[in-house]
Amino acid sequence: MIALLVVACEVAFWVLLAAGLALRYVARKPQLGAAVLLCEPLLEVVLLVVTAIDLKSGAEPDWKHGLAAVYIGFTVGLGHHTIKKVDAWVAHRWFGGPPPVKPPKYGRARAVHEWRTAARWILAAAVALGLLQAAIWYVGPGGDISTLQSWQQKMGLVIGINLIIAGGYTLFPKQAPKDADADAVGREPADRL
Repeated sequence: MIALLVVACEVAFWVLLAAGLALRYVARKPQLGAAVLLCEPLLEVVLLVVTAIDLKSGAEPDWKHGLAAVYIGFTVGLGHHTIKKVDAWVAHRWFGGPPPVKPPKYGRARAVHEWRTAARWILAAAVALGLLQAAIWYVGPGGDISTLQSWQQKMGLVIGINLIIAGGYTLFPKQAPKDADADAVGREPADRL
């Protein structure tokens, strides 16, 4: 039942997002659209409550309970950013809005972008880790918590990977091609002279 609820929450996330954007742009009711989008967190509250009730009623913790915690964490960490990106894309694609801002490609600006992205993923994993730990404490020492601990290890891996990627862009920043620099200022690169 928990796995189906996670799927239902994911589907409902996109349905609410589509409804909110339709109200905002098609019906020209931006406040009502925003109100619909603000209902998104209720999905996670429902999933959290149902998962807690399932565990309280004696269900053995398994991968589905871990998946619920991870889903909630990732929605907290990435949901707002996803909504903003989709909103900008819809506004541009169908309603004459400005094009979405593209991430920088080179140098320090790219490193800062990567750290912001890593921060969102790390927040998602940290929330999931916290919920998983709360579930472990909730179940207590008498229950089998190995699957929940397995999910915790995966979230630790997510944090590590994001730190490595962002750190890589910081320590080894990608440089703009020499030709791009020369073309940007309107002169021929030195090797073409």
